[in-house]
Amino acid sequence: MIRLHHVQYGRSFRVLWLIEEIGPERLGGLEVIEHRIGTPEMRESGLARVSPAIRIPAIEWNGLEMSESGAIVEYLAERLAPELTRAPDHPERPAFLQWLHYAETMASLIENLNLQMVFLRPPAKPAPVVVKLHVARLRQTLRGMEEALGEKEWLLPSGFSAADVMMGFNLFAAPYYVDMEEFPRLLVYRARMEARPGYQRAVEREGPQRFYAQDFYPVPEA
Repeated sequence: MIRLHHVQYGRSFRVLWLIEEIGPERLGGLEVIEHRIGTPEMRESGLARVSPAIRIPAIEWNGLEMSESGAIVEYLAERLAPELTRAPDHPERPAFLQWLHYAETMASLIENLNLQMVFLRPPAKPAPVVVKLHVARLRQTLRGMEEALGEKEWLLPSGFSAADVMMGFNLFAAPYYVDMEEFPRLLVYRARMEARPGYQRAVEREGPQRFYAQDFYPVPEA
């Protein structure tokens, strides 16, 4: 059985979705261990044994312990669903790796915005200049993705891959900071993700969204 250390609607959604695409039964079943960001529980739960940085996601599977969502997604796909990767000699391998890591560039900007807008507690206030900068950078990553996607259904011309799975968290979280109407292709792309049975099963496991308190976080005034 695979154990997934998970935070609802965080980066670990990528791993949860991939497991649903692969089929939990192929991993001997799935146990989801939920954590709450910013609580002593994460440090006291023994998570550090599996994830040296005490961050989510992390997995335990047949004696294997791994953290970092990109590494986990790439490893599990290569082991159990090679159709979701592109082999080293495949012509799409460079693009596959690029998008896999592009997802983390985008996610790091979302994380910084979350730190400013979700986790700060009064009397601390978000820094308008910092928020504005990260929103602009996030918008640029979305614009670049919009242009690169073009008329393709998925990021790679040959079809759906683990690179698309890596974007599942991003395109859920980005609309809390950026007006996605600017990116019509990405909206269609996200709808295509949401139509996949594996995605739907992962969302069902997650339950109602509890992370973001607002539908949209505007840039605070200076």
